[in-house]
Amino acid sequence: MNKELELNPNKIVAYLGKSNKEFTKADIIRYIKENGVRMVNFMYPAGDGRLKTLNFVINNAAYLDAILTCGERVDGSSLFPFIEAGSSDLYVLPRFSTAFLDPFAEIPTLSMLCSYFNKDGEPLESSPENTLRKACRAFNEVTGMEFQAMGELEYYVIAPDSGMFPATDQKGYHESAPYAKFNAFRTECMAYIAQAGGEIKYGHSEVGNFTIDGLIYEQNEIEFLPVNACDAADQLMIAKWIIRNLAFQYGYDITFAPKITAGKAGSGLHVHMRIVKDGKNMMLDSGVLSSTARRAIAGMMELAPSITAFGNTNPTSYFRLVPHQEAPTNICWGDRNRSVLVRVPLGWAAKSDMCKLANPIENESSYDTTQKQTVEMRSPDGSADIYQLIAGLAVACRYGFELENALDIAERTYVNVNIHQKENADKLSQLAQLPDSCEASADCLERQRAVFEQHNVFSPAMIDGIIKRLRSYGDRTLRADINGNMEEMLKLVHRYFHCG
Repeated sequence: MNKELELNPNKIVAYLGKSNKEFTKADIIRYIKENGVRMVNFMYPAGDGRLKTLNFVINNAAYLDAILTCGERVDGSSLFPFIEAGSSDLYVLPRFSTAFLDPFAEIPTLSMLCSYFNKDGEPLESSPENTLRKACRAFNEVTGMEFQAMGELEYYVIAPDSGMFPATDQKGYHESAPYAKFNAFRTECMAYIAQAGGEIKYGHSEVGNFTIDGLIYEQNEIEFLPVNACDAADQLMIAKWIIRNLAFQYGYDITFAPKITAGKAGSGLHVHMRIVKDGKNMMLDSGVLSSTARRAIAGMMELAPSITAFGNTNPTSYFRLVPHQEAPTNICWGDRNRSVLVRVPLGWAAKSDMCKLANPIENESSYDTTQKQTVEMRSPDGSADIYQLIAGLAVACRYGFELENALDIAERTYVNVNIHQKENADKLSQLAQLPDSCEASADCLERQRAVFEQHNVFSPAMIDGIIKRLRSYGDRTLRADINGNMEEMLKLVHRYFHCG
């Protein structure tokens, strides 16, 4: 059996014996008929960043063929703020490669993500997933390479505190049970996400943990493997949906909010990226970071101020982006450095055979570790529109190949020190800062919008809508206005608790 299919947790992949990328309409119909599936769900991301669902009962074989072939109409004006009620009809068409069994449905149900189409049967220019698809296509056309991504999905689980085996405040990183209370919940989430097609790297408890008013707040993270950027966004959307649904069954509350109280770890949505050509990771050259990687980083350095418009979309986002909280505030990059905006993680570039050193009876390994090297954007958080965010990153990385002085930009913005330490104040003063509010992010996007609109990636209507929404918060001085006011901070947290 193909090693990519062997042990695959997606039940449809296992049953059909083929990759999800090869699923056809006939495959979906066959699986439904032979496995007693009685319902079909169409799911699609809307303007609020959440998945919406349309349920179908399978009345008969002819009806099943009709919905899979023709899709269905939906009211676009109720899904996106930029669509007028007078011309609001859209089509949603399922993408067979995204098919999975709904793990929460009592009636056997097959779910699929959908794409939007306009009245003329063309992909909707301003839909989130089509914007990302266009961004990836433009990246390929400019560079001849594929843009891949993966997310680190951080979230807090909230439940009554039993008082047993209390965790150490803000020391929850990779904690084991019983000090970490929700490891079993996280692993069950991971199993369901994998069954739905998510390619997971690992999961663990994170730094944040504290107790307020008899409730324990425990931070967790599920990190994915790098895949085609469109697939990466789909997987993150489904993962958030699964985590929330399973939490509801357990009676837990979940938040992906960037900040939920002062002085405690906020939750980010770090995105790792790599660039691939003919199956080869192009991020390294002879064991060091390649010019390809540095060009992509330069593009992110140039467009970093406006990327917050996609990745940090409500006022609480900017209470996370403050010094000394392992969240970036300045536009710079570095190796293995968590004070920077773009980090180059440890990448297995050493020549040592660590497996044999740890296990002396093993034969020498010839594993190609160069595939593991990525670069990580650390500013985004759980308020992000995932498709817009990854599309914005694809645009930024592409832009690095269009800049004549990209390598000079990369050199100028590189740091190899903790920029928030007192002795590095001179270096810090030379670096540009990230926006400190939604309004400031909107201003940056307005100034740099032409780059995002090039190659017909982001539609002007989408950019206009993002800017309008960000400015509507009126938060230009909010961070300073409520500094130290815990009551006002908690009101904000409550308002944006279920963002994204």
